Amino acid sequence: MELVNMVESQLIASIKNQKDLDKAIKSSANIAFLLTGDISTAEDYIKQLREAGMFIFLHLDFIEGLSNTKSAIKYIADVWKPTGIISTKINMIRYAKEEGLITIQRIFLIDRAAVDKGIEMVKSCKPDAVEVLPGLMPKVVDKLSHQLKLPLIVGGLIQEKEDILLALEAGALAVSSGDPAMWDFDL
Repeated sequence: MELVNMVESQLIASIKNQKDLDKAIKSSANIAFLLTGDISTAEDYIKQLREAGMFIFLHLDFIEGLSNTKSAIKYIADVWKPTGIISTKINMIRYAKEEGLITIQRIFLIDRAAVDKGIEMVKSCKPDAVEVLPGLMPKVVDKLSHQLKLPLIVGGLIQEKEDILLALEAGALAVSSGDPAMWDFDL
């Protein structure tokens, strides 16, 4: 299944703390980005989210105890079975694609050089989607959506419904937010 077909709510619950797991499960979001846990807790968190009917993307850069290796990705795919992964690391995106996971490349747009480097990275590893941070740049989001021709998810610094609507209007598929109060916006 493609990421585009998974999106029911255009707001993605980006879970940064274990205490927000239940809030995500009870929210209207149907996709969760898991940015908390370690090798002993992540499998249980994934199981809880899956039982709630959510699609789960494990942010590899934030799960303590994981190594940046092909065998770590194989274990995650075979045992934990998330929907997919998120990473800033090209090699992890490539390994995850080999294991049949949906991949999201996270890029940070701090200046023109970072935008160019991000585009280069995305073209190199060919993820299924791209997460762009910060998400408060509608002109850049619009340009990237045309250049990359991949689903774009934006996040970071988005605090109001208006910010979400501007990002969606600029071409974002969805918005990721770590603020549980935003997870129930009707989008």
